[in-house]
Amino acid sequence: MSRTFVVGDIHGCYDELIRLTARIGLKEDDLLISVGDIIDRGGKSKEVYHYFRNRPNSIVIAGNHERKHQYGVLSYAQEIVKLQFGEEYAAFLDWCAGLAYYHETEDAVIVHAAFEHDCALEAQREDVLSGSTAGDRYLEKKYGTSAEWVNKYQGIKPVIYGHHVAGDMPEVRNNTYGIDTGACHGGYLTAIELPGFIVHQVKAEKDHWKEEQASWQIPVLRAKDWENMSFDSIRKQLDKLAYIEVPEVKAFLADIESRASGLTALYPVIMDALAVLVAQLESAHGADFSKVATQYMFKAYLFKSKANNLKIEDMQKSLNTPGKVMELARTLGVTVVPVRND
Repeated sequence: MSRTFVVGDIHGCYDELIRLTARIGLKEDDLLISVGDIIDRGGKSKEVYHYFRNRPNSIVIAGNHERKHQYGVLSYAQEIVKLQFGEEYAAFLDWCAGLAYYHETEDAVIVHAAFEHDCALEAQREDVLSGSTAGDRYLEKKYGTSAEWVNKYQGIKPVIYGHHVAGDMPEVRNNTYGIDTGACHGGYLTAIELPGFIVHQVKAEKDHWKEEQASWQIPVLRAKDWENMSFDSIRKQLDKLAYIEVPEVKAFLADIESRASGLTALYPVIMDALAVLVAQLESAHGADFSKVATQYMFKAYLFKSKANNLKIEDMQKSLNTPGKVMELARTLGVTVVPVRND
């Protein structure tokens, strides 16, 4: 006879998932439902994704972490997973787009994060169900805190959810079951067996997220598109990461800062080179200067230079990425030091 199991936030903890399924004796005809957040933080997100994509009788609810990937809201954890997935990332995004935001069985309603107590299931907001930032803000405005929905819930059918780490054991309150027990942080991976609401758990092998954060710093930094990032964005990134004390990371960031400063320092040199080119074009073409200058991609600079109206501010406004500075500098024969991102 087939059974139903609902598993909490896995967050890339593939080995724990396999140990848990072995402990419960999961069979092919058993239904396995994930509350979402199967990826990020743990080291084997791709393996967890493959497991659920390939296993029959499996359902994954959309969590805020799947939603982050789907909508391109990538912070550190998502940037790591994007690198781990490589060429498979596009297929993963397509898969995320097809995930449902809730699943209802005879015994329970399963969501990722929250449930408005006074809304029918089919009227629930996706950002609330999945625990996105917008959903949390909406609940805070409605209840005072995003977790207060649990105290307000009065439904007959239990709600099983994850998202908020409950501790080592599920949080059972007011006919709701919070089953995120912090597997990726070295806690437990929890499953609830229906209809009896029997709790099954395995202890995580280690604090996976702590280990992942340390080991992926340099690969994630190298993968950033520094060449096409605006200088303002580069400065914000450097300020955001200034707390990191790892010598290799500090050296990498110092190199990025030095190169960005060196490129912005080229603005006056580029202006001088533009003035030289204007003089050459005037000498060679005379009255046809405008016709010839129009053929250049940077014609606006040429016309402003000719009118003695080109300013540093013009450079800062439109020549605002390392790539743009290097392209124009090389065209003008100005020596540059390229930004390194490998």
